[in-house]
Amino acid sequence: MSNAALIAIVGPTASGKSALALRIAATLDAEIVNADAFCLYRGMDIGTAKPTLADRRAVPHHLVDTRDVQDAVDVVDYRAEARAAIEAIQKRGRTALLVGGSGLYVQAVLDDLRFPPTDPQVRQRLEQELLELGPAAMHERLARIDPAAAEVILASNGRRIVRALEVNEVTGESFTATLGPAPEWSPSLRIGWDPGAEHVDRAIAQRVSMMWEAGFVAEVVGLRERLTRARTASRAVGYRQILDALDAGEDPDTAREPTVTATRRLARRQRTWFRRDQRVHWAQSSSQVEQILGTLES
Repeated sequence: MSNAALIAIVGPTASGKSALALRIAATLDAEIVNADAFCLYRGMDIGTAKPTLADRRAVPHHLVDTRDVQDAVDVVDYRAEARAAIEAIQKRGRTALLVGGSGLYVQAVLDDLRFPPTDPQVRQRLEQELLELGPAAMHERLARIDPAAAEVILASNGRRIVRALEVNEVTGESFTATLGPAPEWSPSLRIGWDPGAEHVDRAIAQRVSMMWEAGFVAEVVGLRERLTRARTASRAVGYRQILDALDAGEDPDTAREPTVTATRRLARRQRTWFRRDQRVHWAQSSSQVEQILGTLES
């Protein structure tokens, strides 16, 4: 097995990426770099299915619990931190595993993406329209202007909807066009782990049930004051649904099924995002993963 490799493990949420990464890390003596946008935040543990302390003691994890929930993290910030972590791991002669389902974060690390310019006046106007109209209406506008971007951006993700509309208005290009094929930042092996839609849908329902049993509502209540001031962290699936229920004066348990639905929708969008990349080698079994890893043998 070649030294200082970079391997990405991607796929839909609740598919089992983290468990797979731990197995691979034990085999390759590797370290894991988190590529889940919300595992960055301290205190957001249950709802993000964050690696346990035992997992983090067994295998070094990077970019977990590095930010306060009120911090706004953008993809450029994340890219710099992730690449620094990967370079440090490789300098130690170890394999770096980039693991997560945040598609833009993964692509920003692996490829030399160009990030289109911003226009403060356009951004301010669109953000005001978002406040007045809501993310669903803005997402409908995006679907008319840039269907490909709307396909991979959640209808509840107002921040990314605004960014996509801004890019279109400022550059005249589709937001997804700016995310097209780009040279690799560093040679990498990309493994897509996806046991299938039915399996993932069942796993999501089970995960949400376990989250509620583990005290997810109490976690959100404890973070509520800071989350309400957070631009990024408050958008996390599950947290958003519970916050909405609390804000409406409803029993937060009513957010359970909407969380299942929103998580399944997220999984479909993640699958769509990663399936577009022809460099990803897809697997549904350990034997397939072993065959893919065999390409790293020297």
